[in-house]
Amino acid sequence: MQFSPLIHRLGLSALMLALVSCATPMPRTDDPLQNYNRKVYAFNDFADRVAIRPVAVAYRKVTNNTSRRLLSNFFANIESPITIANDLLQANLKEAAKASGRLVINTTIGVVGFFDPASELGIQASASDFGVTLAKWGVPEGPYIVLPLYGSTTLRDIGRIPVDDYFFDPLTWYSRSHDLNLDAQYVPTLLYLITLRSTGIDAEGLLEGVYDPYIFYRDAYRQRRLYEIYRGNPPLEAIQTLQGTGDIEDADKLIEEQQKYEKQKTTGPTGK
Repeated sequence: MQFSPLIHRLGLSALMLALVSCATPMPRTDDPLQNYNRKVYAFNDFADRVAIRPVAVAYRKVTNNTSRRLLSNFFANIESPITIANDLLQANLKEAAKASGRLVINTTIGVVGFFDPASELGIQASASDFGVTLAKWGVPEGPYIVLPLYGSTTLRDIGRIPVDDYFFDPLTWYSRSHDLNLDAQYVPTLLYLITLRSTGIDAEGLLEGVYDPYIFYRDAYRQRRLYEIYRGNPPLEAIQTLQGTGDIEDADKLIEEQQKYEKQKTTGPTGK
């Protein structure tokens, strides 16, 4: 029984902030599985609205900013072995040492990770995973795919699901090695996923005025992955490749439709 992808990919903030914080390329047009992806996207959006988001909203009502930040720090610390292991697989000893130092400092001085003294000491977090490792090993990205109750990924990134979860994720180790009443061994994982989903609520306003949320999520995901692979500094060639190989007229058409949509929202259906 594996819950870890359920809300992790349905969280909004990481994808939204990726477009806001980075130089946004032209919308991609190379999406061979788009018909299938849109159907799964619609299903995931429905599941989020009726089941997942309400839980995150309830969580925010019974917590405050401080408690949510402490829990987020704790889970980020718990999940750091995923980054450390993949930095080692990439032969990136400098980043592996930095992530290991953060883990030691935050686990000890930071009271098992609830506080983040490592960042105050200038040791900043830098996440990695097996999808990034595969990219470093030269595995091509493959088509963009939306998975049920998982969300955005690519053919290459699908490989990180079993590897990271089974071998490197301490939350999975815990749930796999315990058998508690009422499946209580999954409570830490569920709480982690709820904290992730709750972070996206503040960013939901960014979707207002977006003509095609599916394309927004798709391009945001691929852009975020590009910046993760290159540690926030992708070369120009990689950014250009991110735009895909489709006809530029397709992107122009999307921009035109977006402008029509925004104008309609401003003037109303009668144009007044």
